[in-house]
Amino acid sequence: MRDLRVTLVQQALVWEDPVANRENLARVLHAAKLQTDLILLPEMFTTGFSMNAEANGEPAGGETQDWLQSQARIFDCAIAGSVATRDHGGVFNRLLFATPDRVETYDKRHLFRMAGEHNHYASGNKRVVLEWRDWRIKPEICYDLRFPVFSRNRDDYDLLFFVANWPSARAHHWRALLQARAIENLACVVGVNRVGVDGNALEYSGDSMAFDQHGSVLLDLGSHAAVETVCFSAAALMDYRDAFPTALDADRFTVELEAVGE
Repeated sequence: MRDLRVTLVQQALVWEDPVANRENLARVLHAAKLQTDLILLPEMFTTGFSMNAEANGEPAGGETQDWLQSQARIFDCAIAGSVATRDHGGVFNRLLFATPDRVETYDKRHLFRMAGEHNHYASGNKRVVLEWRDWRIKPEICYDLRFPVFSRNRDDYDLLFFVANWPSARAHHWRALLQARAIENLACVVGVNRVGVDGNALEYSGDSMAFDQHGSVLLDLGSHAAVETVCFSAAALMDYRDAFPTALDADRFTVELEAVGE
């Protein structure tokens, strides 16, 4: 297992304009001259967190998936973010994890009912763990962060990441919960959020962050648009787990994954 470089892309998003967002993100990625293993974009990075699901939903395997895979090939890395996606008769807030030769998906499990997301999108019903460059990676989306049972490490992941549109009014919650997920799961954790103001006049302060397995802050992007890369040490992660194996005393449990919020 080697070290893993993860790039956090914190940007403002153009409301419901996929072409403009893809073009802007391509510019900032290429300007950064990246050498990385994984690029993380915000939640619904092509539209912002819009409840206009039917109009914004792309077909599965659509233009944004093609764009992500093209970026993965250019930078020889994986790249991930979520997109409103039409599939199986509904619209999902779907995370796409694209590498140069494959695309894997995770559908948002916990839909943010305070914005009515559960009225417009279908809920995911699968817990997903991916493998990339010898790291086991668990993707989640925004509101999932508030549900630690769903995020619990079953000794099956090394990196947990969240892509989000998390408003600045609850920035304290975002920071505290990200750190807690790292500490309790003995895992590296990344949260990538947007900045700016969306079409509903909600403000976003960014606060994209990376934590190591101790819960120590490795990167904090603050409140401005930025593209920064953090390197996670595989040796430090393994050494800490060996020295402090709390997973051996973890309670056994099961999670029911029937559809929720519909």
